[in-house]
Amino acid sequence: MKYLKKIGFACIYSISSILILTFLLTIFSFFNIMGEKVISIFKIIIPLLSLLIGGFYIGKKSNKQIVIEGLKFGIIFSILLVLFNLILSNPFKTKYILFYLILIGTSVMGTIIGTSKTIKR
Repeated sequence: MKYLKKIGFACIYSISSILILTFLLTIFSFFNIMGEKVISIFKIIIPLLSLLIGGFYIGKKSNKQIVIEGLKFGIIFSILLVLFNLILSNPFKTKYILFYLILIGTSVMGTIIGTSKTIKR
């Protein structure tokens, strides 16, 4: 139960950061503050940043097997994104596999950074 609570809070942090950053990006797009190329770059950066935040939270709360915790969180979040895309009737393409692998790697990096911030020296 404790593990599910930890994963749940990490997912809440990730989803809330996606929503906030997407809302800000939409406002900037609406008022033509950013160009379309910059917006397309931020569409890739936002999920990476949100998984880094979620992985950081997991890393702060984990005591051992940090890389495994990051892999689990990244895989769970990637599965949620795939299911969300399938619900929206977007076909799954093989070129998205690289993006999901990068998301998983970002989650692992977030857990490593979160663990290094909690070590007392």
